Amino acid sequence: MEMFEAGLDSELEITEELDNAEGLGETPAEKKPKRRPFHIWTVGGTGYKLKLTTRMIGALEKKYRTNVMNLVTADGMPPLSVMLTIIQAAASPWHHGFNYKKAGECYDSWCTEGGNQMELLSKVIMPTLAVSGFFTQDQADSVMKDVEDMDLLL
Repeated sequence: MEMFEAGLDSELEITEELDNAEGLGETPAEKKPKRRPFHIWTVGGTGYKLKLTTRMIGALEKKYRTNVMNLVTADGMPPLSVMLTIIQAAASPWHHGFNYKKAGECYDSWCTEGGNQMELLSKVIMPTLAVSGFFTQDQADSVMKDVEDMDLLL
């Protein structure tokens, strides 16, 4: 059985050559405002950089056999284990050795400091998805406002 090559790498190489040859590209007036590079989750005085890379998004999708947005939006509150796995995936490229056990330890410490599972979703997971490119900047602003409104209701 012949395997097909996943992705668009070979196709993109051709497109990049054409774009460069034709002088296509962004002009300064077309540049979009940049999003924050990371969401910082502070636990016990330590700031953990959180941002999902393409590789980590793929690993989450493979593990759960669905896209990341379904993990956090389907059926209300996602399970704690899913949220901790997302945090592990978002932190491990930036913090050597950050594994699931470490994510759980951070969550326990964070709860001792006054955090809770609802705030984990609203103040850690959703902002992490926002900086990871799951939303446009306007959508991210709207999501963050909704999250703040949700916090006020609690």
